[in-house]
Amino acid sequence: MTATFTLPPGSEATAPPERRGLTRDGVRLMTVRPAGITHSAFRDLPDLLSPGDLVVVNTSATLPARLDVRRRDGVLVPLHVSTTLDDGDWVVELRRPDNDGPDLGAEPDSTVQLPDGRALRLVSGHPDAGRGSRLWRARPEPPVSARTVLALHGRPITYGYLRGPVRLADTQNVYATEPGSAENASAGRPFTDRLLVRLMARGVPVVPVVLHAGVSSPELHEPPAPERFAVPEVTARLVTATARAGGRVVAVGTTVTRALESATGEDGVTRPVVGWTRLVLGPERPARVVTGLVTGLHAPEASHLQLLEAVAGGDLVRQAYEEAVAERYLWHEYGDSMLFLP
Repeated sequence: MTATFTLPPGSEATAPPERRGLTRDGVRLMTVRPAGITHSAFRDLPDLLSPGDLVVVNTSATLPARLDVRRRDGVLVPLHVSTTLDDGDWVVELRRPDNDGPDLGAEPDSTVQLPDGRALRLVSGHPDAGRGSRLWRARPEPPVSARTVLALHGRPITYGYLRGPVRLADTQNVYATEPGSAENASAGRPFTDRLLVRLMARGVPVVPVVLHAGVSSPELHEPPAPERFAVPEVTARLVTATARAGGRVVAVGTTVTRALESATGEDGVTRPVVGWTRLVLGPERPARVVTGLVTGLHAPEASHLQLLEAVAGGDLVRQAYEEAVAERYLWHEYGDSMLFLP
């Protein structure tokens, strides 16, 4: 990663902006272009784009994906449910009791007790089998849908920098329609209904993809695991047409970027697709079709920064993060935003 920076004290957004006296679209927005960097509020986004540009959003909604489970030694620990597999098995991250990181000492074939009394057996590491895994393929005994257990006993995943409880509604984007993400696709959180209407009135269509984001585990900064996604036919067609006409394809977040790039061939054509993606973008696999990116601010050494480089280039990402530190922008899912227009 080209960008190297240290977060100064007080740089983490510790609560949603609405609890800090702001509206959703009142967070700060840094616009980063090769010609320079400017500062505004997120509500100004329509004025920063041009008619003929295309904005692509992720309509996945957040699940209450944290459960409190009991280990064999009786200790209550957090369990983060990342996704479910096609055969019904769960993919989970077992956390340490104080939630300061994954429990990397978990053993295959060990069990924890779910809140409804069932056993959940850790079958093998995911996506690669073995010990020392962060994510596990797990099987409830007797079988039950993860959605069923989460609906009754789950709550939103949170990390240590947040202060106070977070409601599930706090994690949802205004256009979220399809539940499935373990964590909020947070780049889109500052959008409001009015902002979406203003974009479309300016001649900037807004179109959907779905990518169900798994558990990020910010302590380890690993590349994303396989994630379920869908690019609809109309979105694929408009993305290709926009690129060919010289407009900018602006992805709202790393999840949208991963979905669109997974659906785009070496010929630059984006095609409709439904399935799983293992794509990891970076310097060796730059973006093919995404030419603009709305994003939150990611922690130092986060794997997401490599995806930003794949779209905007290392120099622009480095400049942006140096500016964000200097201007005291706020990090994480309830913080400020960046718009890369390389």
